[in-house]
Amino acid sequence: MSVARRTIPSSGETIPVLGCGTWSVFDIGPEEQRRAPLRTVLSAMLDAGATMIDSSPMYGRAEGVVGDLLAALPTPERAFVATKVWTRGRREGIRQMERSMALLRRDRIDLMQIHNLVDWREHLATLRDWKREGRIRYLGVTHYTASAYDELAAVLRSETLDFVQLNYSLDEREAEERLLPLAHDRGIAVIVNRPFGGGGLVKSLARRPLPAWAAEAGCGSWAALCLKFVLAHPAVTCAIPATGDVAHMRDNLASAAEPLPDGAFSRRILAAYQSI
Repeated sequence: MSVARRTIPSSGETIPVLGCGTWSVFDIGPEEQRRAPLRTVLSAMLDAGATMIDSSPMYGRAEGVVGDLLAALPTPERAFVATKVWTRGRREGIRQMERSMALLRRDRIDLMQIHNLVDWREHLATLRDWKREGRIRYLGVTHYTASAYDELAAVLRSETLDFVQLNYSLDEREAEERLLPLAHDRGIAVIVNRPFGGGGLVKSLARRPLPAWAAEAGCGSWAALCLKFVLAHPAVTCAIPATGDVAHMRDNLASAAEPLPDGAFSRRILAAYQSI
């Protein structure tokens, strides 16, 4: 199984289309019985060639947990580590980002993002300085509510960015209208969080029979169809579903394997969902 890869437009570097989010799931204490499954998840993911791990100071203890777990793996440098700045003011932003680097045990962060556009003008200036200095490799912005998409679109139009992170799923398709085409046109890589609609979508679909054609397409669950729908969009660079279950991670890896579905398959998935 080979996880598909897509290009980061600003650099030409390719990255796997699947990663792992850390919200809630990685916000845990030091207990080994709680950390061991997460270590297994990250190991399985990295061994399969998927590399992006996305976190944030907003996620409680997640950054420190990621740093600890990666340090315990044989080759932690394989991970593409992304986190965020989520505060106001230049000095406080620098302090928070330096703390994130310490928690993640990284001298350089692959991707630093301005979380939910909080004080984005101030932080963007710092991120540009840090990118020139080599402290970060890429910079970006995020938002997770459709009500902020007008502001997010304005930032994508006016600023030079490497990445944008947003919601996109079968039941949250607002990004299709403007943001995904805009990111594509502007050469901005797209990270999709909540490709399963925050979990509620898959739980509700699990009670419904799969379309007859799903098995023929190698999809044994609605979760696989949900993820393939997201990855079928050509503007999507990487999806980062959060999971602490290695079986779910392996299912996600299988859904992200080559070849990725095309637009016709995506429309078929959407039609099946809308017919329920």
